[in-house]
Amino acid sequence: MTLTFSRSPARRPASRPDVPAVPPATVPAATVPTVTVPSHLRPEHWARATRWLVRKALAELSHERLLAPEPVGDGRYVVRTGDGTAYEFTARVLPLEHWLVDADSIVRTVDGQQRDLDALELFVELRDRLELGPNVLPLLLEEVSATLAAQAYRWSVPQPRSSELVGADLLTVEAAMREGHPCFVANSGRIGFDAAEYERYAPEAAPDVRLVWVAARRELATFASGAGMSEERLLAREFSADTLARFESVLVERGLGFADVHLLPVHPWQWDNRLTTTFAADLVRGDLVLLGHGDDVHRPQQSIRTFFNTSVPTRSYVKTALSVLNMGFLRGLSAAYMEVTPAINDHVAGIVRGDETLRRLGFDVLREHAAVGYRSPSYEVAAERGSPHLKMLAGLWRESPVSQLRDGETLATMASLLHVDESGRSFAAELVEASGLTAGEWLRRYLEAYLVPVTHCLVAHSLAFMPHGENVILVLRDGVVDRVLMKDIGEEVAIFGDGALPEAVERVRVRADAPTQALSVLTDVVDCFLRFLAAVLDEEGALDAEEFWGLAREVLQEYAESHPELAARWGELDLFAPEFDLCCLNRLQLRNNQQMLDLAEPTEGLVFAGPIANPLAEVPS
Repeated sequence: MTLTFSRSPARRPASRPDVPAVPPATVPAATVPTVTVPSHLRPEHWARATRWLVRKALAELSHERLLAPEPVGDGRYVVRTGDGTAYEFTARVLPLEHWLVDADSIVRTVDGQQRDLDALELFVELRDRLELGPNVLPLLLEEVSATLAAQAYRWSVPQPRSSELVGADLLTVEAAMREGHPCFVANSGRIGFDAAEYERYAPEAAPDVRLVWVAARRELATFASGAGMSEERLLAREFSADTLARFESVLVERGLGFADVHLLPVHPWQWDNRLTTTFAADLVRGDLVLLGHGDDVHRPQQSIRTFFNTSVPTRSYVKTALSVLNMGFLRGLSAAYMEVTPAINDHVAGIVRGDETLRRLGFDVLREHAAVGYRSPSYEVAAERGSPHLKMLAGLWRESPVSQLRDGETLATMASLLHVDESGRSFAAELVEASGLTAGEWLRRYLEAYLVPVTHCLVAHSLAFMPHGENVILVLRDGVVDRVLMKDIGEEVAIFGDGALPEAVERVRVRADAPTQALSVLTDVVDCFLRFLAAVLDEEGALDAEEFWGLAREVLQEYAESHPELAARWGELDLFAPEFDLCCLNRLQLRNNQQMLDLAEPTEGLVFAGPIANPLAEVPS
């Protein structure tokens, strides 16, 4: 049987001699842009990225008790989704209910027939189990897809071996990181970047970026600086005389001078996608004046909106507003927050630098010593507090860690301690080998430099940081962590209690009971970072997980005994309690993947999954 398709003859329009026939428009072939699929989107890279993400999903969703793997013998477990699909895998369960899943062992079956792994389908299959509604699931799938694409890219380009990162500079280590946040499954969404922009702005692509600079009329902008810094001094430090002269010439053409404006750093993506549209009226009015690209070359860091100055490394990091959705938040910056950021940093730095214990440990902060924000008249009136429209044009300058280096020291992001190269070799194990110490001795030195001072800040000063891997800079000497530097102070610190605070610092005051305060160590440090480091060292055979936690307990016990004056506060926080509440980050993101938390009330709305055994707890004799 032959099928034919025909169309009825079209009715001809009446003849119109006054309208000349117009031939179809054609575009010369040479002017048509070439359309290609990004080179990293190849089946082999996608399959590898998929297996990586499915492993992470099974592990972390099981840790958060959203999944309950059933043992089926010989160290194998199965997760059934309820629609005939099952995931069977080999795993070990370490302390803190950490699921060490063997990625290569994962087998997916549908109605008993083996099928390829598919990370998107995994979340579709689990939508009822995870209670993913229509407002969450589509965006989650988009974030999962983007995370897969990012991981495929990382595996499509040559990567240094972990041994090659020992002694490497900070930017080399930073660009080599490929795990992302260890807890979040969809951790590289970056919704807003297209494929070309990804290569231009993603930290793992290690691109050179020149920031865009604009001038904002002073009456519509706020500039704040910390101790020892002024706007004039900042400009002289951060720009060459030639750059400032070029900027000034643009202002003079508009009848302005530096005295009439504040300078703001703008991410190039933000200029293209927000300022030229959302703030088009402000540009037309002259409330914002484009000065052009800066002359210094910058490199994006793991936080994607923060830039390191590669032209003059002792100059400040520059943090910009970026209206890209990533891990449950649009990565904007608020002009209101910028107004008090330097004061908060000065207050925290004063606490840290005035404490004898912290000075002895070498613990310090990288101050955000200047900040600027623009308040567009229309949006200020129309938008509510916390609106993304109030977070589109602001920036800050943060001290560079390079200025604190001593002879023989190198820098690395703490996230690097969780890095494992393609051969399965971890950076942490390479550091242990380079140090000449045993793994236990090396770990003790690290815990004394990181865990002890962070705990001391909480116990002695009711001061809590957000000390995850990307927020901590390690200072290394001969492979050993000698001391650490904290960053991201203005947005991610909390001061507990009712003690007197300067008015500008009140924004970071958090009122919470002692068990909730203790979570700033037990969740943010123990569960969200040390849990993964213990697994990395255990899996490689460098240090058993039980021994890891025994050393952590011992180091904190020695600290507590050396500070008897803090015994009452230590007892109140009870960091050695048998259990603590399991706080779940993926549950937060799965509940609302556009705004996980109100940052003004960070402890409100946290999601818990019941008590979990504390690996720091006293071992019964």
